[in-house]
Amino acid sequence: MSLFNELKHRNVFRVAFGYIVSCWLLAQAADLVLENIGAPEWVMQTIMLVIALGFPVVVFFSWAYEVTPEGIKRESEIDRSQSITHVTGRKLDRAIMVMLIVALAYFAWESRFSKPETDMEQTALATASTIPQQTATPLSEEPTPVISKHSIAVLPFTDLSPEGDQAYFSDGIAEELLNLLVRVEGLKVASRTSSFVYKDQNRNIPEIAADLKVANILEGSVRKAGNRVRITAQLIDTRNDRHLWSDTFDRELIDIFAIQDEIATAIVSSLKDQLGVQATPEAIVVQAATGNIDAYDLYLKGRDLFIARQNLDEAIELFERAIELDPAYALAWEGLAATQRVANDWMPDDEIDHIPLSIQAARRALELNPELSMPYAVLAGPGMNPSPETGIDDLTEAERLLDLAVLKDPNNTTAWLWRGIHFNTLGYFDRAVADFDECLRRDPAYLNCVQHRAAALLFRGETDTALAALIPTLFENYHSMSEVFVPVLVEQGNSLAAVLIATAKLQLPYAPVGEWINALEHPDQDHRAGLARFDRWAAEYHYDYATDAPGILLAFGAFERAAQAPSLRFTVFGPDAKAFRKTGYFKQFVHDRGLEDYWRRHGFPPSCHVLDGQDFACN
Repeated sequence: MSLFNELKHRNVFRVAFGYIVSCWLLAQAADLVLENIGAPEWVMQTIMLVIALGFPVVVFFSWAYEVTPEGIKRESEIDRSQSITHVTGRKLDRAIMVMLIVALAYFAWESRFSKPETDMEQTALATASTIPQQTATPLSEEPTPVISKHSIAVLPFTDLSPEGDQAYFSDGIAEELLNLLVRVEGLKVASRTSSFVYKDQNRNIPEIAADLKVANILEGSVRKAGNRVRITAQLIDTRNDRHLWSDTFDRELIDIFAIQDEIATAIVSSLKDQLGVQATPEAIVVQAATGNIDAYDLYLKGRDLFIARQNLDEAIELFERAIELDPAYALAWEGLAATQRVANDWMPDDEIDHIPLSIQAARRALELNPELSMPYAVLAGPGMNPSPETGIDDLTEAERLLDLAVLKDPNNTTAWLWRGIHFNTLGYFDRAVADFDECLRRDPAYLNCVQHRAAALLFRGETDTALAALIPTLFENYHSMSEVFVPVLVEQGNSLAAVLIATAKLQLPYAPVGEWINALEHPDQDHRAGLARFDRWAAEYHYDYATDAPGILLAFGAFERAAQAPSLRFTVFGPDAKAFRKTGYFKQFVHDRGLEDYWRRHGFPPSCHVLDGQDFACN
């Protein structure tokens, strides 16, 4: 008998195939169980090693031994005429068929949610990172606080959907859970901006927890396929790498808010059991923001673009489509209002004035839900010029609205930022720094808040401290307020750093930043030719540098043009505007934008003082 026929006769092929199928099912079951109990990776690795080593043993056993009615005997001791290998073979066939049916059923169920890579979820849940270490440098001079065991960060959930196009949805799930945990009394929750910088990065959990100054991490993944969703979440005590809780939720995508409520309840229950956190059931009830799942989906996509400040025209369209599906969707109106509010600054080439549109959307949002925070901030705006078109009568009303925004949601760090900007544009630098400090206490990674705080410190005369605060943000190539430091660096003799900041701020190629630096180094010379060169460059690249960086006009002494630049309100108290503040253009600027009237009603800022009669001056 040939070797092949002998192997077939002794059922070696059947045993080998059956072993492979059974071990595959065992591995799947072990992977699921070990994942949910948070077992270390070496346990699964050990199981796989035992399975691999067992294969040659099983094959050898099926070759050398046979199962008989009298028990297991060596194949060489059995009379071939008495052999029952054909009976054993049929039993093996039936067993293999059952295992194949089970495997096929499991595969069909699992494949609806999984990606091709079998270890994708384990890899994704173990990955995260943040901005460079320089950016994570504490901005405050206060001692490092003791990390409370009642502290948690919610990391962005990983998108494991088949097409990999549901990141906005998984981010939305994580953010909603974060918003729920914020309501739990006595629980310190890291802000969204701080924790979401770790998205799609590779950083271990203890390092993330140390950066965010939290003791616990909630991480997970979302698989969305058709009308089904699987959400996996696990709560980790990072102090001892202990899994406090983990679970997987497979649901029909009918009521996503009910799913969020279920997950949040499980998480808070675990926190209560493990950490002693107190929470009433009412604190974690999810209120359905809309009954239309498609509107919710559009809202999440629009919000994702707004947060990233990318494709704001598309974000506006997405919010508008969500509103069409559900006209009473207050959060969609809020998202539309916020996006319209920043659109003028982020889409300067757009011919539409988005401010009136933002006011209209904010008012509608408040009609539907007066407890929202962001619409009040939108109605006020950061450093907004008073105008009936903006919805406010004067800067006092703007301040009242910003106070309301902070009161409605103390964790709305954008409201703290915008109120700090409001005070900064009025010359009240101490109050501005206090708001920026509160913004960063709640959200240490909010780069816009970091740079505006640095500017306020600079305006207050603390140049070295301001530079120390600014420099870490430059490693992120972030430049909301960096241009006010260009003249400071030139004055300190660091023209190369000034050139680098100026170039990064203007972004477009061939910007004649040398003319800008030259004007700062030699203020008494005639720089009309340099300004003309800047104008030609701006026209060629369709760049409104007067709006984006009015400090350029100040450097060239073009004070009349600078006074018309909308964004000058953010930097008018900077060192680059010192000469401008000595001119009549400054006083006209102050009068036209309501600052003088506000000062006379509420008191002049420390940097300004009243002269004889009705005149005033600012340092």
